[in-house]
Formats: sequence, C-alpha cells, structure tokens
Amino acid sequence: MKKILFLLPLILFLASCGSSSKVVKRTPYKKSVVKEEGLKTFNSTFRGALDARRNELLKDSEKYIGAPYKYGGNTSSGFDCSGYTVKVFTENNENLPRRSQDQAQAGESVSVRQVEPGDLVFFATAGGNNVTHVGIVHDIGDDGEIKFIHASTSKGVMISSLNEKYWNKAFLFARRVL
Repeated sequence: MKKILFLLPLILFLASCGSSSKVVKRTPYKKSVVKEEGLKTFNSTFRGALDARRNELLKDSEKYIGAPYKYGGNTSSGFDCSGYTVKVFTENNENLPRRSQDQAQAGESVSVRQVEPGDLVFFATAGGNNVTHVGIVHDIGDDGEIKFIHASTSKGVMISSLNEKYWNKAFLFARRVL
C-alpha cells in the first residue's frame, strides 16, 4: 500500500510533464548570438505588414514545430527539409518541386537584405556551393535578424537564426515564391 501511495504522485507528475498543449508565438526564438570573426551580417530591411497569404503560410508552417526529422518524409509524422517546405506551400495552393536543389530554381532571386517572411532560404550544409538544405523565412526581428523555420536533422521542425554560426556559414541565397 505504501508503494502505491508513493508511486501514484510520481506517475501523475511524470504524466503531467509529457502532456502539454502547444502554444506557438510568431517569435519563439530568442537567443543572443555572440558576434564572431568571420561571420557575415545578414539583416533584412523588411519592417512592413504581411499580406493574408503570407500570414496563412506562416501559420501553417508553425503548426509543425516539433515534428520529427525523417529522411524523405513529408508528413507531420516526419519531415525532411524539402518535404516540409513542399507540405507547407502545398497547403497554401503553391506547388514546389520535391528536392531542395530544384526548389532553389523556383520563384525569383531576392537579396538577403530584402527577404520577407514566407521567402525560402537555401544552404550548403555539406560545404561548397551545392544546395543541401532549405527553410522558410519565419520572422524578421526589430534589429533585422532573420529567423527561419525548417526541418533540422537533429531537432526536427524548429526555428533558427541566420546569426547562428552554423547557418551563417552555410547560407547561400534566398528566393521568393509567393
């Protein structure tokens, strides 16, 4: 009987930690980034309001935050980077090619200083200049910091910043599809 009385609160505590409703704000990423020598400065001058189409795309992109990474995946049970962008854009009646290399040809080129939420950003995560990763610009901070939402191999769908050393060095270019 003592074991049951001891285990019951423990079980309730553990169960409560695992079941929480997901609340997502437009700017959940707040991490101070130390300026390091050799990093590029990527800031956007965008300070305007988003149209309804871009707002809806971002809302749809946020609902998958926390979904796991799965190579070749394009559903909420697991995404790879290009599968994630295809899913979000398809939900908004916009067709993208399946591979990130092909998505890099869609739409029109846009300067990193002119990116807006909803634009695509491309990376060479294996070095060189070949596109190996894609994300969606999620938010532009008051200071111009560019945050993007993507399916990372380590943490699944998440928000990152171009000011993070890894992404800063891997960044290639941006494209506007909407």
